[in-house]
Amino acid sequence: MKKTILITGSSSGFGKVIAKTLASAGHKIFATMRGVEGKNKEVASELEVWAATNKADLEVVEMDILDDHSVNNAVKYALFTAGKLDVVINNAGMLVFGITEAFTPEQVMNVFNTNVVGAMRVNRAVLPHFRENHDGLIVYIGSVTSSIISPFQGPYVASKSAEDKIAETTHYEVSRYGIDSVIIQPGAYTSGTNHFPGAQKPADEETVKAYSLIEELPGQLVNNLQRIVEEGDEANVQDVADAVLKTIDTPKGQREFRVVIDPQHHGAEPINEVVDKMQYDFMERIGISELMKVKM
Repeated sequence: MKKTILITGSSSGFGKVIAKTLASAGHKIFATMRGVEGKNKEVASELEVWAATNKADLEVVEMDILDDHSVNNAVKYALFTAGKLDVVINNAGMLVFGITEAFTPEQVMNVFNTNVVGAMRVNRAVLPHFRENHDGLIVYIGSVTSSIISPFQGPYVASKSAEDKIAETTHYEVSRYGIDSVIIQPGAYTSGTNHFPGAQKPADEETVKAYSLIEELPGQLVNNLQRIVEEGDEANVQDVADAVLKTIDTPKGQREFRVVIDPQHHGAEPINEVVDKMQYDFMERIGISELMKVKM
């Protein structure tokens, strides 16, 4: 069944592939990004040309997840144009890597504003519509680092963990309204995206110099992550897009809450299994375990 889907961060490697994959499957896509006429004009044009060439129902829409007004306008436009939204994909985010102490407070706040508060802004814009319809799906592009951290990504890891917990808490609070939530947890994709090439470095260079005992390690992070991809596997961004498509096409009530797509095999799956069991046990003891399942 054709669904109307809004994707944030569609200028990223993940976002572009997800948008094209879902549009190719016949869904109606609002591919949002900031700077449609500015910094991301080339990417926006690429998606528009692709959509026209492939006769796909994909439209690029301006949205800056750091700005309430921009988010609200984009969601209102999508609702006015399509009449409804079925799925929202919180994909927009930013990566940093380097010595944690050397990131300034302003840098850390920017990471959290993007990776955590940005998703909350989008949710606040779409949840009234979902609640009114007693239906809807929120997909979060999270990270396995919420379970197993990668050193030298401190602010990023902390923010993705926070996003994960906001997503889980929101899931419990909206499940009675028939709204479903899924967290996709990718591993590290060192190619096929601009995630690592575009990652922000620490601004405090003097503090970076103070870490001479490990100064070479942050720079080796990408190669080390690529090295541990198991032989025969491939860190292909398309795998993440395919997981998103499968999630959307899975009937409500049958979706997994967390989906791990991890070429490095960090080990998030057994941790998730234990945490889910303990969470259910706790929710059952306080009498609200039914909130863990979406109401049909």
